[in-house]
Amino acid sequence: MFHIVLFEPEIPPNTGNIIRLCANTGAQLHLVEPLGFKLEDKQLRRAGLDYHEFSTLNVYKNWADCKTALIGKRLFAITTKGSTRHSNIQFQDEDVFVFGPETRGLPEEIRDEFSPEHRVRLPMLADSRSLNLSNAAAVLLYEAWRQIDFTGGI
Repeated sequence: MFHIVLFEPEIPPNTGNIIRLCANTGAQLHLVEPLGFKLEDKQLRRAGLDYHEFSTLNVYKNWADCKTALIGKRLFAITTKGSTRHSNIQFQDEDVFVFGPETRGLPEEIRDEFSPEHRVRLPMLADSRSLNLSNAAAVLLYEAWRQIDFTGGI
């Protein structure tokens, strides 16, 4: 199944919502420290409800450790500075979607590690800044899962 990486997430309810998303789609969640909250945070737990036990969650001390754990998989940076629309990619099982912190997005030095075709942008109106992190993750993950015919789903 797919992988979602949250690089230095800041807002507990967003991560909680993504935990629930991953639990319901079979995606694995990877968090890169530092986190803007503790994993025991009440807001995180509330947003994820009782789905924590049904999701796979990995936490890494840094981006290098996360990348090492995902060697051999295709990685895509999801960024408002991307040039490739998500619907123009043929996603494959085990693809990895990397999202940046809510207030600042992926740092330039990390975005630069991705080729232009692996810097993905979700379409928005011209004057829009960004989507909510958990909404963006849901849009992208469901498009990727649709492309592989919702393998494993009912």
